[in-house]
Amino acid sequence: MRIAIPTNNPGGMEATRSDHFGHCDVFTLVEVDSEKKVTSVETLPVPDHGAGGCMVPVQTLADAGVHAIVVGGIGARPMQGFAEAGIDVYWADRNSIPDATAVMEKFSAGLLPKMNTDQACSGGSNCHH
Repeated sequence: MRIAIPTNNPGGMEATRSDHFGHCDVFTLVEVDSEKKVTSVETLPVPDHGAGGCMVPVQTLADAGVHAIVVGGIGARPMQGFAEAGIDVYWADRNSIPDATAVMEKFSAGLLPKMNTDQACSGGSNCHH
């Protein structure tokens, strides 16, 4: 299983998490085995959103074989895009789970809840999680 974590530069397991999916510097991609133990880590640059908007990174992660993403916040449109791509969206509070290592510890222990569409941000800069 491959999990994406929106992180700040330079990415990797020690990287701090980005506050929001659409504002991250890089995606840290973590591969886990059937026992949810980390088997590999890589980083994936965030593509220019350009004409495709927030759906460009959604497609990039789908093309990279991502099965799940762990966010601190996400807009409704990419949330819908992930659902259509078959990618599960999990939520983790950035204040108590500050880096990719902590995300994976909580994810592997089954302690991160899946997000529902009503938990997505409605747009603008007043997104609070």
